Amino acid sequence: MDWKMLNMPATRLILAAAVAGVLAGAIAVYVRSAADGNTDRPGADVAAASCEAKTGQATAVGAAAKGAVAAMLAADPPQSLADLAFNDPDGKPITLAALSGKTVLMNLWATWCAPCRAEMPALDALQKEMGDPDFEVVAVNVDTGSDEKPLKFLDEIGIGSLRFYRDNTLGLFNELKTRSLALGLPVTLLIDAEGCLLAHMNGPAEWHTDDAKTLIRAAMHGND
Repeated sequence: MDWKMLNMPATRLILAAAVAGVLAGAIAVYVRSAADGNTDRPGADVAAASCEAKTGQATAVGAAAKGAVAAMLAADPPQSLADLAFNDPDGKPITLAALSGKTVLMNLWATWCAPCRAEMPALDALQKEMGDPDFEVVAVNVDTGSDEKPLKFLDEIGIGSLRFYRDNTLGLFNELKTRSLALGLPVTLLIDAEGCLLAHMNGPAEWHTDDAKTLIRAAMHGND
């Protein structure tokens, strides 16, 4: 019996499987690279350069961080956050770029985070007073699981001005952690109308204060 002849189909199958595996691996690497933002994106380079040029503006905003918001640190250097991904109040995926044109105070919070719960009423009051087409408090809930628990909490404490932004994957928090912007919750980012980070802080603050409003106006003034 010619064992070589018998083994040829099996050999072909093994070779075909190996080739398929190589191709699948290449595709996976390509997909992962695209998801990680490692593909060529000329617009991303332009955005990064534009943000890095705002060091003076970030420094000025940092200098305005006093009193109740003294923990806010100037971005060093400012960086583009336009590609940060989360869900809008309708549950649809968006990036921060969707809010282009307005200064954003982004706050990541969770129902299991006691300091987060404590500062939500002040964030809601800040949005009620200052929220307009040029400014928004974007409070992004990062509880895993369904929307039921965070929505129930917001309803129980009477939150009426904040819109319900959401990311139940922890992807947003992990992205900020990768960028050395998040150590825990809450984490708050002050972002200009072009999606550039101007200042950031970890931990809670009293947001419905003159100190906070002065800080936000300093960021908005830089957009003029």
